[in-house]
Amino acid sequence: MAALRARPLRFPFTHDSLRCWAYLAGGAVLGLVTAVLLLALTALGLGLSVVGVGLPLLLAVALSGLPAAALERRLLRLVEPAPVPDPHRALPGAGRPARLRSRLREQATWRELAHTLLVAPPLTAAGLGLTALLLFSATLVVSPVVVQVLAPETVMLIPGHAVPGPLHALPFTAVGLAGLYLGGHAGALLTTAHVRLARMLLGPREEDPGGQVLELTRSRARLADAFEAERRRIERDLHDGAQQQLVALTMTLGLAAHELRESAGAGGGDAGAGALALVDRARGEARQALEQLRGLVRGIHPQVLTDHGLAAAVAEVALRHPVPVEVDLDLPGRLPGPVETTAYFTVTEALTNAAKHSGATAVTVHGRVADGRLVLQVTDDGCGGADPAAGTGLQGLADRVAILRGRLMVTSPTGGPTGLRLEVPCSG
Repeated sequence: MAALRARPLRFPFTHDSLRCWAYLAGGAVLGLVTAVLLLALTALGLGLSVVGVGLPLLLAVALSGLPAAALERRLLRLVEPAPVPDPHRALPGAGRPARLRSRLREQATWRELAHTLLVAPPLTAAGLGLTALLLFSATLVVSPVVVQVLAPETVMLIPGHAVPGPLHALPFTAVGLAGLYLGGHAGALLTTAHVRLARMLLGPREEDPGGQVLELTRSRARLADAFEAERRRIERDLHDGAQQQLVALTMTLGLAAHELRESAGAGGGDAGAGALALVDRARGEARQALEQLRGLVRGIHPQVLTDHGLAAAVAEVALRHPVPVEVDLDLPGRLPGPVETTAYFTVTEALTNAAKHSGATAVTVHGRVADGRLVLQVTDDGCGGADPAAGTGLQGLADRVAILRGRLMVTSPTGGPTGLRLEVPCSG
């Protein structure tokens, strides 16, 4: 919808329109296959239930939403940059009976079944209808060529009305172009409905168990202001106090080393050379301490975040990260200071965890502002298993987000991937 609003007239001829049609065509195929399999399983289950054999088949129908929803979430990546997280709890080491009982007790299982049985069929039918419109419109566009190739055979684009020649088929070409143009807009609207329903039914919710979703929506504006003021005070004291003293110490040691070199050149002997080595060593240690202090100051609040905003600060962190990071931040401009700060430290904590704990080989950072809220998604392809209670800093991030009446969702099944989704309002 963002692409459609940005280029309403050109949208049917853009890459985004093709992605919508690819998603709708794939969803139509998936819906047809799923419908046939469910009808077959239901019929066999009901027919064989009288002898007790059909009960496992009916149980398979009840759980059919799990694989169908997983395929739908993968298919959504064609049009949705931020993936829909898996709402189910990770069950490492659980046996098949325990896993089955857990899935049957989860509300997400029944939401996925409702999506598969009630939501997917009409959307699939609409997708098939739009796909048929696309193919028919494309046929009308090339109708003059078809008439020319098949001449002198009779071609009837409308039953009972023959087309005498290619020139007489040009009006049908115009109709076909109009159909493609309108179909591009209709495809975007239908795809948007798909995505919104999928996020509502196939993603995690606050009431889902498992401890993977951290929801905090309390307003603590005064606490946020106090925390920000104290953090800035510490940064200022380090920058203007200890850092300047280290700079002065380095310069003083440099002058002392210069004097000792002159003394050694004038015949100061071994004692002067030894003192010079010690001063050079002290000077090197002072420089190292200064670099560490500068890194600490940048970690408290990077200057690039203050001067250039969130996108530039995240790009700078990504360049220094040991794991390749793909950054896709499309922001309308500068965001409120607390929002930028919270988002920045959320990204840095997620990237730190990806480098230290997950064994990831690639990380993606995706962010947009939608409906007055910053939506930020950090995903890595690591081993997963991140636990907010295990001291990885995720609980601290959740507390920071809670100050701004936002929410933090962490999904990290065993085996990966790990997804961290931040949603925070951009206004007070």
